[in-house]
Amino acid sequence: MPISKLDSLVEKGTESIKKTLKRSVGLAGVVIISLSAMLPGIFVTPTFAADIMGAGIWLAFIVAAAVVLPAAISKAELSSGMPSSGGSYVYLERTYGPMIGTISGLGLWASFLLKSGFALIGFSAYFIAVTTYFDIDMEMMVLSMSALVLITIVNILGVKKVKAIQTPVLFVTLAMLLITCVAAFFADDFDGTGPFKAAFSTDLWTLAETSAFVFVAYAGVTKVAAIGGEVKDPEKNLPAGMLLSLLIATVLYAMIAYLMMASMPDGWWIGEDGEVVENPIFVFAEVVAGTEFGIFAAIVSVLAMISMALAGILASSRFLFAMGQDKLLPPALERVHEKYETPHWPIIVTGVAMGLAIFFVPLKDVVKLASGFKIMIFIMINTCVIILRQTSKRHDWNPTYKGALYPFMQLWGILAGLFLIYFIGDKAFIGASAAIGAGLVTYFLYGRKHAEVKKTPFQSFRESMTEHVE
Repeated sequence: MPISKLDSLVEKGTESIKKTLKRSVGLAGVVIISLSAMLPGIFVTPTFAADIMGAGIWLAFIVAAAVVLPAAISKAELSSGMPSSGGSYVYLERTYGPMIGTISGLGLWASFLLKSGFALIGFSAYFIAVTTYFDIDMEMMVLSMSALVLITIVNILGVKKVKAIQTPVLFVTLAMLLITCVAAFFADDFDGTGPFKAAFSTDLWTLAETSAFVFVAYAGVTKVAAIGGEVKDPEKNLPAGMLLSLLIATVLYAMIAYLMMASMPDGWWIGEDGEVVENPIFVFAEVVAGTEFGIFAAIVSVLAMISMALAGILASSRFLFAMGQDKLLPPALERVHEKYETPHWPIIVTGVAMGLAIFFVPLKDVVKLASGFKIMIFIMINTCVIILRQTSKRHDWNPTYKGALYPFMQLWGILAGLFLIYFIGDKAFIGASAAIGAGLVTYFLYGRKHAEVKKTPFQSFRESMTEHVE
């Protein structure tokens, strides 16, 4: 006899979320939030990637996108069937159960807030270029913490306010990047063949290592699924928005990387001090369009990275909110502000944690740990689709959107993800171990006593495998 429908598995979280969070984000909003979470990646990664691979880094961005694609397709299907706030946490908790859900939820929350915290101090190289030009003296930490307080308040005011800020910043950023790319064609030393030759003269292992590094630039493509409970017509808008955002980002990343290397002298990514240049978009814009435009590009870069942190708090706070709904964390985290209709306590907790991270944590090291955990989550997301498809009759899994090329796309995502983790090295496993440890402690001390345990699709899948073996 069939087990209760998957809808009943998610009823506890999804239906209650629908009653408390207003659905106000359309397709355009999904794309804006997703791109705002991704685009700042191009402001940091090119020079560090070039230090590994040289001028052919445009190909590494395309390879990384090919590894992200299966997870984006899988997450599009999952978000279509479970359009609730909490994103990856919800999909893993409903598929594997509350223990795995606790591990993934806390790990994703930490990963998102650490990367967002890094964005608030990562714009220092761009900001220094601006303050030097205008001869202004300002303390970086003051600016970072002021920006954090501001974006925390904006998040409490509601997702519409977030979108209202991100929309103009995104369009100005896109315009600045496109103008810079057009100007690159008129650079004195433009050589369109250089990056192409460099890409295909690189050995496979170097390409793989570079792709693993730039992978983090795409991590935001599925971040918008975390606010699935606030998206209008989520069964259509979430899949379409995520896949469209990934396409736009891939084209933009590859184009910028190609033109950047074609219009600049070889080895430019190493500065006069022998260190890797940390503000590549400023240097690129200054060389091809002049100092004044370069300063404008630096200002836009700072705003774009603050916008990324804005999206980071928005998404990461929803993990705590969804875990509160599922009784895996204290009930205060599931409360919604009566006036602003936002989960204010998860937002405040996330903002405070981000502030502590900025002050006390060596973020550059921790972000690498978080990146390894993110790849592992992408691998798990691909396994969720396989498990739900294989147990669809028993759990009535029939989402509006179903990804193409199943199961080959998911298998590619799993294998390619494992391959990239190998190149990240021990830090990926250290990050995963920390997340697993924190998740297990939280689950056994609190979640196990309060969570409602139901038969999961993973249990059904495991039983069906056992039956086949017997």
